[in-house]
Amino acid sequence: MKKLIAIPSSNGLLDEHFGHCRQFALLSVEDNKIESKSLIDAPPHEPGLLPKYLAEKGVTDVIAGGMGNRAIQLFNQHNVNVFVGAPKLSPEEITEGFLNKTLQFSTNYCDH
Repeated sequence: MKKLIAIPSSNGLLDEHFGHCRQFALLSVEDNKIESKSLIDAPPHEPGLLPKYLAEKGVTDVIAGGMGNRAIQLFNQHNVNVFVGAPKLSPEEITEGFLNKTLQFSTNYCDH
């Protein structure tokens, strides 16, 4: 099964401020293995823009530290799965843990 996982990143680690991050790590996954990773710059912050922007890039899943409920709803409307409460690790470590079902998620720490 193919997936394209987007993780907000900064300095090689999860960026906890999803809506204001500067980059996304895009990890292409096939048969539960990371095939490739690329970094893309995030567009300027605009409420509601990122779900459509990432969906148009082919993203199937977003893993974040925290995200507002409205953003989660918009991602779901674009058929993108959202997982929040991820720890501050590298995108590769997050993806490996997610794929192997060993990643420990905490609560969504975005309250807006």
